[in-house]
Amino acid sequence: MAAFRSLLVPLVSAGPTLASTAAAYGVIVAVFQWGWLGPGIGNGATAPVDPWIPLMLFALLFGFSMDYQVFLLSRIREQWLGGASASDAVAGGLAATGRVITSAAAIMICVFAAFVAGDLRVLRVIGLGMAVAIFLDATLVRMAAMPAVLQLLGRASWWFPRWLGRITPALASEARPELAPAGAAQPAQPAGPATTRT
Repeated sequence: MAAFRSLLVPLVSAGPTLASTAAAYGVIVAVFQWGWLGPGIGNGATAPVDPWIPLMLFALLFGFSMDYQVFLLSRIREQWLGGASASDAVAGGLAATGRVITSAAAIMICVFAAFVAGDLRVLRVIGLGMAVAIFLDATLVRMAAMPAVLQLLGRASWWFPRWLGRITPALASEARPELAPAGAAQPAQPAGPATTRT
């Protein structure tokens, strides 16, 4: 909220993350507790999922997904501050970051999927859960659901009450004067060294 100066953007960011996390929980329960895939991945005897694994999966997935989210929303906000409409800002930000997010997600999916071939059940559970969660988060959530919600919200996505803006510190990490809103004060440029002509 402080970084993007919006009330709805944090909610739009957190909501889909919970959905992809819940989907990952469902997959690991179906495979390792109910035995849906049988011995296909070396599952062996089914057993309840260790209670600390969902907490670990949530922490890891939240970190990865917010990394994608901040990267994507930064580009969208740059377009918005540059004068683009809400619709064009979403499209421009998505076009600028889509390949990077998809490539990074593909690498992590391959890494976590490799854990499924390991000998330890704990690593297989975490690997499968993370691979499924990152796949869903980087494709259906970040590249489809979240931009669609911002598109539907339009200008309301960037609504921020003035009174809240006065008491909330500005945490934007990419202050670019050329993208500042119209009428905003521009930072003073440092004076260069004095020169004399002869």
